Amino acid sequence: MTDETQPSRQAQQTTDTVAAPGAAGPGAQDAHGRVAELRALRQRALRGPSERATQAQHAKGKLTVRERIDLLLDEGSFREVEPLRRHRATGFGLEEKKPYTDGVVTGWGLVHGRTVFVYAHDFRIFGGALGEAHATKIHKIMDMAISAGAPLISLNDGAGARIQEGVAALAGYGGIFQRNTRASGVIPQISVMLGPCAGGAAYSPALTDFVFMVRETSQMFITGPDVVQAVTGAQVSQNGLGGADVHAATSGVAHFAYDDEASCLEEVRYLLSMLPGNNRENPPAEECTDPVERRSEVLLDLVPADGNRPYDMRRVIEELVDDGDVLEIHERWATNLIVCLARMDGQVVGVIANQPQSLAGVLDIEASEKGARFVQMCDAFNIPLVTLLDVPGFLPGVDQEHGGIIRHGAKLLYAYCNATVPRISVVLRKAYGGAYIVMDSQSIGADLTYAWPTNEIAVMGAEGAANVIFRREIAGADDPEAMRARMVKEYKAELMHPYYAAERGLVDDVIDPAETREVLIRSLQMLRTKHADLPSRKHGNPPQ
Repeated sequence: MTDETQPSRQAQQTTDTVAAPGAAGPGAQDAHGRVAELRALRQRALRGPSERATQAQHAKGKLTVRERIDLLLDEGSFREVEPLRRHRATGFGLEEKKPYTDGVVTGWGLVHGRTVFVYAHDFRIFGGALGEAHATKIHKIMDMAISAGAPLISLNDGAGARIQEGVAALAGYGGIFQRNTRASGVIPQISVMLGPCAGGAAYSPALTDFVFMVRETSQMFITGPDVVQAVTGAQVSQNGLGGADVHAATSGVAHFAYDDEASCLEEVRYLLSMLPGNNRENPPAEECTDPVERRSEVLLDLVPADGNRPYDMRRVIEELVDDGDVLEIHERWATNLIVCLARMDGQVVGVIANQPQSLAGVLDIEASEKGARFVQMCDAFNIPLVTLLDVPGFLPGVDQEHGGIIRHGAKLLYAYCNATVPRISVVLRKAYGGAYIVMDSQSIGADLTYAWPTNEIAVMGAEGAANVIFRREIAGADDPEAMRARMVKEYKAELMHPYYAAERGLVDDVIDPAETREVLIRSLQMLRTKHADLPSRKHGNPPQ
């Protein structure tokens, strides 16, 4: 492991020395004495290694492990598992330092009255580094979460593998990764990064459904700044290499980034309110006070009929969903595609939409990956999909082709084709070429497809099509520009009028934009009992 995986000297020095339970004197031999001894041990475990270690944690702008759990869970609901667990390792002075919990607090509790399981690193003990006993506790709580069918939240603040325990610590990570994979698509898994996460430890969050990070105090990287400099010569800080903003806007590793732990944990609670406990349940519904039949006349002015004029798709989504309340995921990464969770008539839906304000809403490598991952998550947890199209195609360019736009775009296509939840798409304006097909068109299995009167569904834009189809006529004309304009107009009239797709059954209806909310809700109500079976197979082989 890299240097960043080692617990700090201060963290090592503030761990408890070996205690001697059962040596509380003659009074401890009766039941009352033993209960008093138990209470003392529990208090010691709750208190942590030392006040000095707690002050050091607060000085870094970080909360202690139990302060974090109190913010995450409903008040008084946490039930700890194995609070008195201690490691059995020897050598390098470990036999003299055997603190309770072994640097990780595990258990279950409630969020909005629903059961969740939690494990949380305690950086004050061995820098939160993972040893054999530490890993065994995590394995146990993960197994309990899978068996109980309840979400699993990890509060990460650890210094990697505990090198004093050697390969046994590394094997502990293997057990975590295996359980992350087994739980994938079965229960929601949420990783909350509240401190360092370096080396192999970073792969567990990458295997989970959602990653939250806190600016300045949390970092994720495989090799730290020192190693990067030694190998490449590049100088970079920990935050510059793997901080919250880097992973939220550049790498796409983090789905959410916040300024402080309290805001971060509150948003985790909000996300959990929109997810089911497991893949056999539906997301929790809420009473809706926003009328189903509410018209949105503002949409007629919000979305320009001119396909070349940008607008903010977020405002469209806010008009359609209950009370304009939206939880956007990956807000700062691949901004040409919006993915978010919201409610319509109190029921959770996943919304995927092109964003004309960013790269004109084209699909590229990152947007395809972002959309594919979101579609898969929604399908795994029984969340219906609503797709809003205004897409001019895939982004052209040497970098995109060499970067594998074909295989990355195929990921989005594969995810949609494989999804069995209710799927509804709406074409607002442009829907050109392969991007139209990929964005949940009727031909790849959308249950219902609608279009606004401003839609333009075609192989490509009229200008490009005219240049290809009528190139000889244009080249031979006395006035090529006038001929081109006439051919563009002719192509639009023949193949791109708003009702061309409806006349051929490629969309189910052309609707008034102001009625979109009601149309979507009534359609989702009809599809609520949808049942679809996939072919019998071990699993598919999605594009790499």
